Amino acid sequence: MAADNQISARTPNLMSLRTNSRRKQTYAQSRVPRYLQVASALRQRIREGHWTVGDKISTLQALENEYQVARVTVRQAIDILQTEGLLESHQGKGTYVIKSVDRTRWLQLATDWDALIRPIRNNVPHLLPVEEPPPPQIGPDDGTPADSYHFIRSLQTRGKDPYAVASVHIAEQVYKRNPEAFSKRVALAVIAEMDELDLSRAHETLVVGSADVQTARLLQTTLNAPIAEARCVVSDANGVVIYIGEITYRGDCVRLNIELM
Repeated sequence: MAADNQISARTPNLMSLRTNSRRKQTYAQSRVPRYLQVASALRQRIREGHWTVGDKISTLQALENEYQVARVTVRQAIDILQTEGLLESHQGKGTYVIKSVDRTRWLQLATDWDALIRPIRNNVPHLLPVEEPPPPQIGPDDGTPADSYHFIRSLQTRGKDPYAVASVHIAEQVYKRNPEAFSKRVALAVIAEMDELDLSRAHETLVVGSADVQTARLLQTTLNAPIAEARCVVSDANGVVIYIGEITYRGDCVRLNIELM
């Protein structure tokens, strides 16, 4: 009986060691810096309600043991969440949750034309300086290139909050129809309201990635934070590509919802 009790007492520790070992191996295999991985895990705990506003999170020692990382790594992860306004540390008392993670993802990625235009119709682009416009990348499956394109790069906001960085090429003949509108409104919304345009095709592809230094700065998020990179191509009735947009969205504002039945 005593032997059974000893095994029973040791089992949780063995399971914990195995879990931590697997976690350490997973972190080591990832190219994402470990402090960002730990920050993501802590953020997820707050999002799921494991820690709520006012709760004291685990100690540095506990997190260090749990995630099998150095203490400096844990501190870097906590610093990120403090910058995001989620945590606050008090010397000698610990670190507390002061804000919940916003679970609202207001931008639904489109599965049809109306769904693509509706959420961005009234959003505002803030033009960014461009020294040397890049050429449009048009593949054989996209359509026929226009004679020339006008390039616009902008930071797009909803209210005061940045949600996307857009790099778009608009066929010059389309841009010249209303250049003022293209300077003040999201390009796709302007194109959608041009009744004289006969559109035949619009398709969008999506890749999930992580923010580089410049993107993180523009979108006011952290380095390697999750982002969604969308590429949208619109063609007219003659198969001419009139719009190519490469748009990088903050991951925390995007939702993909597809009706399967």
